[in-house]
Amino acid sequence: MKFVVACDSFKGCMTSKEVGQTIEKGILKANFQHRVKVFSMADGGEGTAQAFCDVINGKMVDVNTLDAYHRKIRAGICLSQEEDIAIIDVASCIGLSMVDKKDRNPMITSSKGVGILIKQALSFGVSKIIIGLGGSSTNDGGMGLLSEFGVRFYDSNRELLRPNTYALGKIAFIDKRAFSIPSNVEFIVACDVKNHLLGQEGATYIFGKQKGIYENQMEEIDSWLRHYRDKLDQTFHVDVNEFEASGAAGGIGAVLLGMFHARMVPGIQLLTEYAHLEGEISKCDIVITGEGQTDRQTVYGKVPYGIAQLAKKYDKPVICLSGALGLGYEELYKEGVIGIFSSADRAMSFQTALKTASAKLEALAFSVVRLIEGVIKYEENK
Repeated sequence: MKFVVACDSFKGCMTSKEVGQTIEKGILKANFQHRVKVFSMADGGEGTAQAFCDVINGKMVDVNTLDAYHRKIRAGICLSQEEDIAIIDVASCIGLSMVDKKDRNPMITSSKGVGILIKQALSFGVSKIIIGLGGSSTNDGGMGLLSEFGVRFYDSNRELLRPNTYALGKIAFIDKRAFSIPSNVEFIVACDVKNHLLGQEGATYIFGKQKGIYENQMEEIDSWLRHYRDKLDQTFHVDVNEFEASGAAGGIGAVLLGMFHARMVPGIQLLTEYAHLEGEISKCDIVITGEGQTDRQTVYGKVPYGIAQLAKKYDKPVICLSGALGLGYEELYKEGVIGIFSSADRAMSFQTALKTASAKLEALAFSVVRLIEGVIKYEENK
């Protein structure tokens, strides 16, 4: 049998490539005559740049930037001279997973590091930049990003504001005279959400809690973002809230779509196109996908959902092997997936789960393939 393996990374544990290679080992352990093709995947979140590197044979280059708390760090950019493209993911510098829950303070976080990262990508002279927006820890509406490109924000005393969430409501006027982006570069936003910037379905109310925003703070912070939107509209003559996905990455999507004139494409769609995955799926017998945790959010543009959509076009069976299953994982069955399995076979600490993840995933792949073979053999002998 011919297998196509296309999985997301298991966050904090294994990269997409490592997940795929582990599943491949389990398949071949079950039967070394099976043919397996592994493709790295991501949905715009953590690991997007690395997944692109694997797919387009690019190279990762480490550059200087800032994290969400203005601390100096190194982050990776995927570069391909052949494709004339650079890929970054915001999670590499302002990622939520980079900060312990107890240390999160979304009031002072800033997207300035993303602006630096984009500038670093531009310095390589590419004509296209893809920016993955998943997994950010910020909620500053992209204020920090804009500041890195020359936009200045002032309060009512004409004091320069430091860009962060807390400053959003203090903006009295904006100076955009130094704002400049190259006209010969195409910006593409890769993300898996469609939420707008403001309101009950916006950046703060939907994604704020995981970033450390309390319920009793959300109304006020949303009002700050509304004020910020109004000031941007007065200055740039564009209502950033009107863009689908303007609420992605705490509002970074609003700035990229509104001021950088970026094009929004689902992250999984971009990767499957660059990998020419559809052609491979059309020729295979079974598709295996997976992610760190499959739950009700999976059907909102996550990797297993995107892979299932492609496989459905060719009536190919899809099996999902994930690190864990959360509430609502059954929704994925409605997309044509025939089996959803977790490699976690018992309750364990997070640290133990990390240590045993690879071995357990390989064992799961082995068992699933043996099951498939057994069913086929049984049917043939009936």
